[in-house]
Amino acid sequence: MPYRTRNEELADNDAELRKYLEAVGAAGGDPVEVSLALASDDIKELARTLDAVVLTGSPADVEPSLFHAARHPKSADPDRDRERIDFALLDYCLAEHKPVLAICYGIQTLNVFLGGTLIQDIASELHTQILHDFEHDHGATEAFHATWLEPGSRLAQMAGAVQLQVNSSHHQSILEPGRDLRIVSRAPDGVIEAVEWTGDANWVTGVQWHPERMIETESLAQALFRNLVAAARQAPRALSRF
Repeated sequence: MPYRTRNEELADNDAELRKYLEAVGAAGGDPVEVSLALASDDIKELARTLDAVVLTGSPADVEPSLFHAARHPKSADPDRDRERIDFALLDYCLAEHKPVLAICYGIQTLNVFLGGTLIQDIASELHTQILHDFEHDHGATEAFHATWLEPGSRLAQMAGAVQLQVNSSHHQSILEPGRDLRIVSRAPDGVIEAVEWTGDANWVTGVQWHPERMIETESLAQALFRNLVAAARQAPRALSRF
């Protein structure tokens, strides 16, 4: 899984990244940190050794020109290294049928990679009563809102329910879904909270919330990482890193 930003990697600040690493480890996987400094040939070589990819959250925002939009005044600076690494990993995973779990910023890069667009600032563009960006606006470390799951979706089957409470700390979200992405969850205000890949049988799931921060309290959070690891074991085997 990639570092959240190049600046965090340079500062050796991996406090948030560790939550993803621990979630994968708890699900029986062997987590691998992916540097954002890797050159194109190096990331392609590393990708060939991975059985699955987790795209992590990030305080950065995706460069709006990548989805043919002007930059919103409240859009955060992009991290071009993170975009480059995410896109390289997605290119590999979709071509080689490797599973992907895309989380928060990760669901946004997944969507843009597949030709979709983003809402650049939910609060000012949608004027919703739901505060999706709790952490940014109110200094809270965690807060929740409801989301509805599409009956029959992979997420609904994992959750055993069609409604749940999810944590929320994002100010952007999917506007138009990218190629072969099916919307499988929305908040009560219509904000897209999850998508699933329908292009082939590969396990690709994107969620706008943070399951890595809900591992100890939410069964769906645990199931997401367990299903990712299970899908990785069924996918074509990667090259050994050793």
